Amino acid sequence: MAPHSEPEHRDEVTAHPKGQDAPTVRMMVLETDEPHKETKKIPGKTTFGEILHNHFTNAGKAHDPPLGIETDRWFVIPEKGGTMPKYEDFEGCDALLITGSVYDAHGDDPWILDLLKLLRELWQNHPKMHFSGVCFGHQLLCRLLGAEVRPSPKGDWELGHSKIELTPIGQKLFRTDDDHVHLHQMHQDHVVAPPTVESAQGLLPKGTRVHVWGKSDHTEVQGVYIKGKMFTTQAHLAFDEEMVKRQIEMRVEAGSIDDQEAADQAGDTADLEHDGEVAAGAILRFFHDEDEDVD
Repeated sequence: MAPHSEPEHRDEVTAHPKGQDAPTVRMMVLETDEPHKETKKIPGKTTFGEILHNHFTNAGKAHDPPLGIETDRWFVIPEKGGTMPKYEDFEGCDALLITGSVYDAHGDDPWILDLLKLLRELWQNHPKMHFSGVCFGHQLLCRLLGAEVRPSPKGDWELGHSKIELTPIGQKLFRTDDDHVHLHQMHQDHVVAPPTVESAQGLLPKGTRVHVWGKSDHTEVQGVYIKGKMFTTQAHLAFDEEMVKRQIEMRVEAGSIDDQEAADQAGDTADLEHDGEVAAGAILRFFHDEDEDVD
């Protein structure tokens, strides 16, 4: 994708496993932010969509049998040169993923309201679409379904390498007997409680089961799972050490993170091993309708 200065902001990248008959998932990544300026200089990391595409490509190679991934990337913030896609632009897509962002998912920025309107239309009229979101994207999808999103009561951040306790559903999704995973965090806002059939106001059929797949000491709702429909994560599954440090640096310089000790501690743990590829594998299986036994 070219820098966000052209009127059209869609790009497509493809990664096919060996063998022309191998199945492929087509994913639309809605980019709601841009990486740090130094990260953007690195080949393969120029946009969050590209970062996620490469991350899911690795998950597809590890899948048995291998899965290919086709990724459409669309930058959606108008004041930064983006445009909002239309319903028709999702034709042929199996999955939608919304990236993280410095914006508030509970905000009323016009583009956020437009994105919510688009998501509602897709949710209601594209029955086979699988929805996922990371951090901001997780919060926005929960907001779509009527959940409350707001800052942490203490105003503190969950930063860097974090332990997430898995629920039984989370263990099934991640295909592990362990009771926890570790993922990188970068948020102050959180989903207060998971959405419900009642809060969704018609978007969820009666009897729909909404699951929380994990929680941490800081955040009770680390991700929401609705069978065949939605799988979100508060944590940044595709962040690596340098990305964590740079994203923290950006927020400290902007004044949004004012706890330097917490920021330093998060930077010090950024090199620790995390389960980002495991999380990507779980979401990719969900995209590929391999969650029949999870409920």
